[in-house]
Amino acid sequence: MKFPCRLDKFISHLAETPRTKARAGIKRKDASVNGEVISAYDHPITATDDVLWQGKPLVFLGKRYYMLNKPVGYVCANSDELHPTVFDLLDEPNMSDFHVAGRLDLDTTGLVIITNDGDWSHKITSPKHNKFKTYLIETQEPLTDDALEKLRQGVQLHNEKELTRPAIAEQLATYRMRLSICEGKYHQVKRMLAAVGNKVVELHREKVANIELDETLASGEYRLLSAAEISL
Repeated sequence: MKFPCRLDKFISHLAETPRTKARAGIKRKDASVNGEVISAYDHPITATDDVLWQGKPLVFLGKRYYMLNKPVGYVCANSDELHPTVFDLLDEPNMSDFHVAGRLDLDTTGLVIITNDGDWSHKITSPKHNKFKTYLIETQEPLTDDALEKLRQGVQLHNEKELTRPAIAEQLATYRMRLSICEGKYHQVKRMLAAVGNKVVELHREKVANIELDETLASGEYRLLSAAEISL
């Protein structure tokens, strides 16, 4: 939410009520700002104003940043007709203007970052900022030195004109590896493994930029980011 903003928008957002109902309440003198009853829908509100709605304070909580350990079967969207979303796992107020900073596929698990700070999320997701995302991968076929070297140098994805940027590829076991990339093309990790003749069986994101998935978070759990994690 940007300030100053209209009183009806502020009430609609924080009271989670339709704008028409907010206006009706303002007309009924249900809203006050800094102790004064306000009847104008477009009265400007700043972040420091004390707003009461139907006798209860409405407090803007500011920019918020969450990490979630995403389970399989949840989509990274605000709403979906077919599947539950990652927002269904968050028991927090006023989430209408939040978004996922770097989506994961339905069958991918691990670190998901959810915020209402668009400028910040752009810094950790835009390829031009060179922020790496790190994944643990289980493959269908045994990993080879040749495939790992191709991933490190960049591979040609189907329907893409340029090679992927150089990646950090580390073999952990015969069918297990860690891959770090600084791009976010559609299904990129799966397509990269396909480009070297393999297939992703399981995919888990463990890190975005300097933010590592908290090992104490069980699948489906979340927490606020620390100040150090937010600092880029």
